[in-house]
Amino acid sequence: MEFLVVDGQQRLTTLSILLCALRDYLRAHQPDQPMLAESLHEQYVADRFKPGDARLKLLPTQADRDDFRAVVDGAVGADSTSGVGNAYSFFRRALEAADDPEDLHDIERIREAVLGGLSFVSITARDDDNVYRIFESLNNTGLRLTQGDLVRNYLFMRLGSRGESVYSSWWLPMQRRLSVNDLELIFWLDAVADAPLLKQGDIYSYQQARLSKMYDEQIVSEIERFGRLSEHLAVIRDPSMEPDAEVRGHLTHLAEWASATTVPLTLRLLSRRADGLSTTEEVARALAAIESYIVRRTLGGRTSQSLNRTILQACGELDERPADQVLLDYFSTGRKYFSTDEQIRDAVRTQPFYLRGLKSQQKLILKWIGQSINPKEEVDVEKATIEHILPQTLTPEWSDVLGAEIEPQETIELVHEQVVHSVGNLTLTGYNSELSNRPFPSKQEDFRRSSFTALNRLVLDAPTWGREQILARSDWFADHIIAQWMGPNERITAADSGRDWSLAHQAIMAIPAGRWTSYGDLAALIGTHPVPLGVHLGSVEIPGAHRVLQGTGTISPGFRWIDPTDDSDPRDVLEAEGLSFSLNGVADEAARLTTAQLAALLNLTGDEGSDVDPVADGTFFGQLASSNPPATVGAVDKLFRAWKEMGGSVEYGSARESSAFMVAPRRADANISHWPFAIYPISGSVEVVFQHLKTRPPFDDVALRNEFRNRLNAVPGVDLSADRIDKRPSFPIETLTSAASLTMVVDTLRWFVDAVRRGQWALA
Repeated sequence: MEFLVVDGQQRLTTLSILLCALRDYLRAHQPDQPMLAESLHEQYVADRFKPGDARLKLLPTQADRDDFRAVVDGAVGADSTSGVGNAYSFFRRALEAADDPEDLHDIERIREAVLGGLSFVSITARDDDNVYRIFESLNNTGLRLTQGDLVRNYLFMRLGSRGESVYSSWWLPMQRRLSVNDLELIFWLDAVADAPLLKQGDIYSYQQARLSKMYDEQIVSEIERFGRLSEHLAVIRDPSMEPDAEVRGHLTHLAEWASATTVPLTLRLLSRRADGLSTTEEVARALAAIESYIVRRTLGGRTSQSLNRTILQACGELDERPADQVLLDYFSTGRKYFSTDEQIRDAVRTQPFYLRGLKSQQKLILKWIGQSINPKEEVDVEKATIEHILPQTLTPEWSDVLGAEIEPQETIELVHEQVVHSVGNLTLTGYNSELSNRPFPSKQEDFRRSSFTALNRLVLDAPTWGREQILARSDWFADHIIAQWMGPNERITAADSGRDWSLAHQAIMAIPAGRWTSYGDLAALIGTHPVPLGVHLGSVEIPGAHRVLQGTGTISPGFRWIDPTDDSDPRDVLEAEGLSFSLNGVADEAARLTTAQLAALLNLTGDEGSDVDPVADGTFFGQLASSNPPATVGAVDKLFRAWKEMGGSVEYGSARESSAFMVAPRRADANISHWPFAIYPISGSVEVVFQHLKTRPPFDDVALRNEFRNRLNAVPGVDLSADRIDKRPSFPIETLTSAASLTMVVDTLRWFVDAVRRGQWALA
């Protein structure tokens, strides 16, 4: 009789490997007592009188089956580098280490412990039992299986005895084709194309609900479809497998861009081609549209906010029409920031390209432009760095160069801020010299010896390097960008309603109390001139606008509060906020925020290796932004700000799904910490860690934990059961998006911090 193991497969397999290692150890070290080893083998490992796999007491999944047979049979290669082989080798080494020559019975005690010291509970399901629900319940405690594991087990439980052949034909090749992460990811990539807001923590519930409506034959077809999707995903991961040169080129660029955001849409396009719905030429043009959109949007100075959702929602736009035209039209409509040719020409002159986005992606754009000029020029982005030709730190010699061409009412500092970070002043180099502010002729010689000759043509021919040369090179860049990356369908692009000042507003509101910036710094950040910026700020009410001063650190004579009845002196307000002024009214230069610092404050630059994608990104806020609406991200940010104002801190986990632990403030001599919440960005839950608190005074008092629970339960959307007072119950992260609910949660946390402080003083 055979049984399908619903739960405990890994433990049974590991135990069987241990028994094989013990058997082989006994065979090698106690040959005079062969029955010890053979009885172990016959009773618990394999029955030699049965044929084939029927002899095995346990039959693992096919992926591990060959390695497991080798261990059972004691064959050469049993200690292979596979998971089974590694486990076998570990147990053999452990037995060798445990065998004390002075103790004649140590291995026998281990044998008795394994055979007699372990207890098992065996529960057999009846035909009318819902084994799927049993499996879900068992795996909802302890170390949970991944969403991919749950989907896989559901599929093969549905197939029953047919699962063997389907597993061999489709699943095993897919498992060998993809990495462990991609094997799980493919279920999300498939689902998110139709449900763009689906969180990764909801993959199983989404797929299970969809699959539950299918007959067994349809389940087989679905597994076959997943197998075909895995073939396409393998090509996306390794574009060299793509036979068409044009498609391969765009896949390579998207892979280098390293954004998981584009993968679902790319997967859908390759599937359409395989199904005969799109031609190879059409798919190549569609991929070109995706690449053009993300590159032009980046060059236009737009942040990655909303990019994920825009591209994911494009999957739902594909229909019977040509995919390339559908995507071009989709990216061209609404406020998707697909920069036109005119906007590109303006952006390369005015936008601080170096302060926007990931450095790795900035280097890629420069690399691709260089390769479009000279395809044979090899560029290793990993080893290359971005070099400012006009240096970020001015020397007297460089100041003289800029000073020779400034207009009346301009300053050298203002001109420098306007052009230093623009794309026309940037190049790639194989070194990052500590003398990057050397005179231009010296740097020019380095560029002449550089391998990045395509990017440096205008630099090598220039007699000097100032604003005129930078703007000319920016125009040169614009010509190549427009030629290489298609623009939007301008027949349907919405008319521009004027300059978008939203980034300026965000920057002003981000300036902390006690700090200031200048109109020139802020204008350089958004790619405009200080004069129109000043006019705009005088016409709208923006919290913190009084923290924008003249470049000299003085308050603008034209500054007015929007409220005509407000006669407050802006200097008095700034000093009350902690900003100091000299006797002649100049703000503290050390408190000034430069353009680069403003960009960092808004996280416009990004760190190497970080992104906002749900998979490629491992950071908490990256996963939060990729898996939740902007309102949720903003609410969590407000929660953390309020928590830090109370003296608390936030620590982040490093697992595949990141986590944030809100650690309460504590006395310097306190030896324990308290955290009320653990927040999971992909699962979308705020976990209340009673299980952690119950061992930490004063919350070891169940009455105090219940008071904490009752205060939280008063928040709309929170319902923590009384029987979970020693566990880790949770509530949806979306609860925080309600202003009233967020206020109540923050008030409860203030009570929590007070309780911790009282408890620490009581113990002192």
